[in-house]
Amino acid sequence: MKLDELVSRVYAAPRGPKVAAYFDYDGTVISGYSAMAFYNRRLRERDIGLTELARMTWTSVRGVRSEREFAELLDLSLAAYRGKTHDELMALGQSLFKHDIAAALHTEVWRLIEAHHQMGHTVVLASSATRFQVEPMAVDMRAEHVLCTELEVADGVVTGRPAGPPLWGLGKARAVRALAAEHDLDLSASFGYSNGEEDVVFLETVGHPVAVSPAPGLAAEAARRGWPVLRCVPRGGLPGPVEVLRTVGFYGGFAAAVGAGIGVGLLRRSRRDMVDVTAALGADLGLGLAGVDVRVLGGAEHLVGARPCLFVFNHQSKLDPIIAMKLVRGGFTGVAKKEAKNIPGFGQLFQLADVAFVDRGNTAQARKALEPAVAKVRDQGISLIIAPEGTRSATPRLGPFKKGAFHIAMQAGAPMVPIVIRNAGEVMWRGAQVIRPGTVEVLVLPPVDTAAWRPETVTEHVAEVRGMFTHTLAHWPGEPPIPD
Repeated sequence: MKLDELVSRVYAAPRGPKVAAYFDYDGTVISGYSAMAFYNRRLRERDIGLTELARMTWTSVRGVRSEREFAELLDLSLAAYRGKTHDELMALGQSLFKHDIAAALHTEVWRLIEAHHQMGHTVVLASSATRFQVEPMAVDMRAEHVLCTELEVADGVVTGRPAGPPLWGLGKARAVRALAAEHDLDLSASFGYSNGEEDVVFLETVGHPVAVSPAPGLAAEAARRGWPVLRCVPRGGLPGPVEVLRTVGFYGGFAAAVGAGIGVGLLRRSRRDMVDVTAALGADLGLGLAGVDVRVLGGAEHLVGARPCLFVFNHQSKLDPIIAMKLVRGGFTGVAKKEAKNIPGFGQLFQLADVAFVDRGNTAQARKALEPAVAKVRDQGISLIIAPEGTRSATPRLGPFKKGAFHIAMQAGAPMVPIVIRNAGEVMWRGAQVIRPGTVEVLVLPPVDTAAWRPETVTEHVAEVRGMFTHTLAHWPGEPPIPD
């Protein structure tokens, strides 16, 4: 079944928290197994035995076949964390989520999660994994409840034993029913999403089961019962040769643009012309060779008519600044974290463009670094490109906006033009080193007048502009309409 059809089914359901949406984690919300990130970390630290590694690798390929097998594997895994504090494991889980696991997110499932939130449904993450594996994703997906295999903790220290029965197979189904009874959830109107055949008993507890990229056993059961099947694009894993070649083409295109920009700059004796030619041509060539099409669905006129201004964009991918360069074309500079100065090739281009590099850990230095950017907008008529989130989000969820861009707009007396990027994370997601072909959709919103803004009301302006982004992303053109 197509994703839009599944989203429409969600919108056709009753509104309100009595309807629940239960999401399995491994293989459903993400590709593969989150446990592999933890095993890889232990492998790098040489803190894993060959027997355990072989068992986990085989299981990740074949899958767990029984509750007993899952319990044995769980005991083997938890033994490695015996003696560690609960806080240590939660910090480890958060780190691995940010740097490894989030890159495997199924963006198709994320759209379903957001649709359920739009309907006011109770979103639940239901997994056989442990809390330190699933809690970071549960926070990002705004799950009201987390059903998982809990660890036994004594005096703040993990004992290496589970606290209660593991939530695998029948154990998960029982937990789903217990949560529904406790919170008066209507299971007949609720939704369940999973990929594994062990979750058939869980899926049959809800009125609207969906098999997500199902294993063969679940695929057969879904076909027999007439359950809808959603196929997701696999995330993470080793890139294919086509993606590698396209990524090489992306960097090659930028290298060619740098040469052309230098030539134009020398002929015209203009550093500004050199930067503008390099940025516009490099973005066109690079993205074109990578197979990335940038489609502006509306508001293209605002890219020209409001200058000088601050172009602000939401940040999910390494490609976002390149997409912004392609849209704005020329006559701009930017603000970036100081680490961006060290990106091969692009760091030098950013320096030529007089990008303000900001040390996010040093507020005083950051303010000083922004002063030249204010002057360029106010005195030289140069526009500014900036991501108010400051850093890439681990998931498509829009992060909090920092106030720096808003203070610049006030000081420069310039309007703010929101550039809403929808799906750049699907062509180059967090942690990826290669680019996959695809279409990135963009909406450019009308300029926001900042003339009446004052420092004492900046928090209100941040909320207003961020609200424009969230509303636009939730009501994207061509998507199934959200019912009134």
